Amino acid sequence: MTSNMATAVICIGLLGLLLFVLGFAVSLARANSRVLIGSSDDPALLVNKLIRAHGNTAEYAPMLAILMLYLGTTTPPLWVVWTMIVATASRYVLVAGLLTGAMDKANPLRFLGALGTYIAGAALAIAALLTVP
Repeated sequence: MTSNMATAVICIGLLGLLLFVLGFAVSLARANSRVLIGSSDDPALLVNKLIRAHGNTAEYAPMLAILMLYLGTTTPPLWVVWTMIVATASRYVLVAGLLTGAMDKANPLRFLGALGTYIAGAALAIAALLTVP
C-alpha cells in the first residue's frame, strides 16, 4: 500500500469512526433523555447536539470518503494528500463545535470546521475531476 493510499484509508477510517461513535452516542443520549424519536425543542440538550452532529457527519463523510478512496488509488500531488487530512480534521473540529457550543449562536469551531469541510471537499472534488484524461 502506498503512503498516499494509507493516508486515504486512515482518513476514511477516522471519518467512519466519527460517524459510528456519534450514532452510538445518539442512541445512549436518546435512552437517557427519553427522546426516542425526533428531537426535543430545547437546542441546549445534549441529545439535540448529538443528533445534529451525527446528521451533519452523515451528510458529508460519505462523499469525502469516496473522494479520498478514489484519489488514494491515483498518484495524487502532495497537496491532495494534505487536503484529505484537512477535510478529516475539519469534520472533527465541526463536531467539537456542535457539541461544545450553543446551537443557536455562532461558534468559531463550527465555523472553522464547516469552512474547512467546504474548501477541502471542493478541492478534493476538483482533484478528482482533474484525473479525467
